Amino acid sequence: VSGKRYLENKEFLTRLNRRLKAKKEPRYRGKHPIGKSKKNEVAPKTRFPRSFVTQQGKSKLRLRKTKCFSEHVRKIRPSLTPGTVLILLAGPHKGKRVVFLRALSSGLLLVTGPFKYNGVPLRRVNQRYVIATQTKIDISKVDIPEQLDDEFFRRTDLKKSEHDAKDFLSEEKQKYAVTDDRKSMQKTVDTKVCAAMKT
Repeated sequence: VSGKRYLENKEFLTRLNRRLKAKKEPRYRGKHPIGKSKKNEVAPKTRFPRSFVTQQGKSKLRLRKTKCFSEHVRKIRPSLTPGTVLILLAGPHKGKRVVFLRALSSGLLLVTGPFKYNGVPLRRVNQRYVIATQTKIDISKVDIPEQLDDEFFRRTDLKKSEHDAKDFLSEEKQKYAVTDDRKSMQKTVDTKVCAAMKT
């Protein structure tokens, strides 16, 4: 607004207010009054509290939209049913046929050769590296031990401790060896699967 326009408006308000004062009516302040009004102004709400709690419970921050691997939904192809003969597409036993026993909680497939026929032991395989065939074996009567889970197939740590003085001088490197527990488990599962294959 220009200065001239502002002064004209101010003179107009003074003339108007004189008339209103003579009539004993409240004065006119205009659309955009200057100065404080007699109305009670409402204080704006503070956005954040002035004081904070010193000890708060731990809250899990959702920093990423994707879920953790443990929270993923496990979906297995409908062609992969227990007893189906699969063809391995990767790994040391690539091209060999194995028997699918069951799916583990991690989403991996538990398979076996059996070891007696093609040398494939009890293994965990990703379903992406597998082709399902139409050949099926009835293993409904085969009782698979509950010990065969992801914890059973966890790798052992072969690294030596840095603080151990005895291992520091020895130059022998530890090598992975199949445990007796796994050998006995392989034997029990294979005997049951071989019996189901013959029937």
